[in-house]
Amino acid sequence: MKDELEAICKEVRNCTRCALAGTRTQALCGEGDPSSGVMLVAQAPGEREDEEGRMFVGPSGGVLNEVFARIGVNRGKIYMTNLVKCMLPGYRRPRQQEIAECSRYLEKEMEVVNPKLLVPLGFYAIRYLFNRFGLHLPPKAEFSSLYGRVFHVQGRVILPLRHPTAALYNKSVLPQMVDTYRGIKTFLEGGL
Repeated sequence: MKDELEAICKEVRNCTRCALAGTRTQALCGEGDPSSGVMLVAQAPGEREDEEGRMFVGPSGGVLNEVFARIGVNRGKIYMTNLVKCMLPGYRRPRQQEIAECSRYLEKEMEVVNPKLLVPLGFYAIRYLFNRFGLHLPPKAEFSSLYGRVFHVQGRVILPLRHPTAALYNKSVLPQMVDTYRGIKTFLEGGL
């Protein structure tokens, strides 16, 4: 598994399939424990992640670390990756062509890691995985109703969660985030 993930990482770092290759410092590979059975899928690296080449080291990483500390999950014990592997200029939304090009790496990661629990964080990661597994997406106005719900599909569990960035803009969502993120702990303890 390690060799296969290193080969995917080499592809990611050398990728020039879209224009983001010209604006990034570095493309981010997945990190963490690929044998945990858990794969977090975020949208894309931020500025600090682009600089340091690591997942969740910027402000949203601080929120994620706080949430994990509150629920008793060690972030090194799960596998984390991004839907789009390069920073999006100006923190803009990912374009469909960028998702189409980059998702091939996510698909390879899913094949190698074979996670039993997929945890998409935020709209674009949730939309991609719901489309990928043929799950129904609610209208955008009802989208937040997905957070923390458990979906069983094709021998996997999908647990859509709010992206940690949300708590940077609205601290009042943090308690609800902690509650919904507890699903990861439940899974690691043999539940869900």
